[in-house]
Amino acid sequence: MHPAQQTSGPAPGPRLPAGHWFPGLVPGNPAEANTSPLHLICFSYAGGTHSVYRDWAEHLDPGTQVVPVLLPGRALRRREKPYTVLRQLVSDLTEALLDHRLTRNYALFGHSMGALLAYEVACALREGGEPEPRHLFVSGSRAPQLYGDRSRHVLDDAGLRRLVQGLGGLGEDPEIGSVFLQGRLPVLRADLAVCDTYRWTPRLPLSCPMTAFSGTDDPIAPAYEVEAWRAYTTGSLLHRRLEGDHFFLHGPAIPLLLRAVRSELGSLREPAGAGRM
Repeated sequence: MHPAQQTSGPAPGPRLPAGHWFPGLVPGNPAEANTSPLHLICFSYAGGTHSVYRDWAEHLDPGTQVVPVLLPGRALRRREKPYTVLRQLVSDLTEALLDHRLTRNYALFGHSMGALLAYEVACALREGGEPEPRHLFVSGSRAPQLYGDRSRHVLDDAGLRRLVQGLGGLGEDPEIGSVFLQGRLPVLRADLAVCDTYRWTPRLPLSCPMTAFSGTDDPIAPAYEVEAWRAYTTGSLLHRRLEGDHFFLHGPAIPLLLRAVRSELGSLREPAGAGRM
């Protein structure tokens, strides 16, 4: 929902190979996933693309490989129909992660819808007998039980524009931002359906440490709703408040956010899987 993202709109089409989930990896070559000791798998917000995380690798330790996730309906996958139900999205994405052996030593980062997706992927992997992420970062997102029971995805185009503008997603020039947004309205509506129709399933909390980021002026993920993530792990949860609205991920707070991510990942010195049951 931010003008920095590439304009794209969904159209029905065949599913592409699993490698298209992760544009930086060579499709069909799982060995490439083992070239870095730690993979930071990143999920964008509703309407966003993988380019949100394009420059992150420059600000993290060389031992961390940033793996942005590209969902159907945008950028190189614009001809694919976007998901509107989280369960199927999580199932297919989890399968792609396993195909590329990206779950051996990994952390997850998600902003807004991406945080919800990251959490559900972590749970799905655990339920499938895979290790949990070594760290889970949730950003600009209320806790999972606070999602659902909304109807934003049925707004008309004008209503969606007002919604995005109210969240600060049109950027400094709303006219230019509206032009970029126009081509992304169908995929944004699909992503909002994923969030609006989501129902949290009670389950045991994760055991991995978590870091939660909240924007000081975020109207849809205030600090107390972000703090509610604390119940989702038996490990530690560090809640960091950053200056900005819902899109602080694109604002002046990003150096502080990246510094925190780098610090948390840098503390994972022990071999992957150490201390796991």
